[in-house]
Amino acid sequence: MKNIFITTVLIVASLTGFAQQDAMYTHYMFNTLSVNPAYAGTRDALTVTGLHRSQWVGFDGAPRTQTLTVHSPILNKNMGVGLSLVNDRIGPTKMTAVYVDFAYRIQVTDKAKLSIGLNGGLNIRSNDLTSIPIDDVTDETFAANEGNALLPNFGFGLYYYSDKYYVGISAPKLLKNSYTSNESTASNDLSSEERHYFLIAGMVFKLSESFKLKPTMLMKFTNGAPLQGDITGTVIFKDRIWAGLMYRSFDAAGALIGVYITPQLALGYSYDWSFGNETMTYNDGSHEIMLMYDFIFKDKSKIRSPRYF
Repeated sequence: MKNIFITTVLIVASLTGFAQQDAMYTHYMFNTLSVNPAYAGTRDALTVTGLHRSQWVGFDGAPRTQTLTVHSPILNKNMGVGLSLVNDRIGPTKMTAVYVDFAYRIQVTDKAKLSIGLNGGLNIRSNDLTSIPIDDVTDETFAANEGNALLPNFGFGLYYYSDKYYVGISAPKLLKNSYTSNESTASNDLSSEERHYFLIAGMVFKLSESFKLKPTMLMKFTNGAPLQGDITGTVIFKDRIWAGLMYRSFDAAGALIGVYITPQLALGYSYDWSFGNETMTYNDGSHEIMLMYDFIFKDKSKIRSPRYF
């Protein structure tokens, strides 16, 4: 597993990265349910995670993204359910996604499980073209909000994990829905959703009694854009405080810090700056805030057993 992980990370490091339709996250390792439905219930707790990302601060119309995920094991703990909410705004365009996740877990070895996940939901897209400042107020192009749509979709994921490592693949949106103008004819298609495929992996290494190293990676692929990879190395101190560095292939680099305020409540912050596109001259970097809480009702001993993934 260690050799496979290191080889995968080296491959990702050589890839070129460009922006894609789905939002990007520096805290992707805490936001797994938003890209892989098989993650639902794998923390053996009712887990609520909220995240806010302000990208390219100071750049007019820059992306702003909020996510909220809730997931928990159910029945005999071989099943998990989840709910994923995403609110993403770029300029006058707003996309809201609401998805329900379901996962079924299989015990593969004494220490590892395979989770199989499905999701389904809606993408709600709206364009507020009337909010764009223009010189010619009689320009009919900006008089109507083109491309508003209610788009159903579904996806799948696989997630293989233990207490020390994980690897997963997923395609959370399989349908290639089209955005059309108000006339709703085939010739008036504005754009379409592309399938996004994700590969995730992570491990924990014990460095000493007080320190652990947690490398993680996220690879994204979609038609019409080069592969993009995120690699993060995080050092954990006494299972309480973490700090790390992130590299997004030929696009951005960043740093993240965090703390378990209580054994169940985690708070994280990250900052990254772009170096692979023209916006770097006109923005002050990107900020993220992450808050996660594990509700543990029955087995209180799990609170004393840290979950790294």
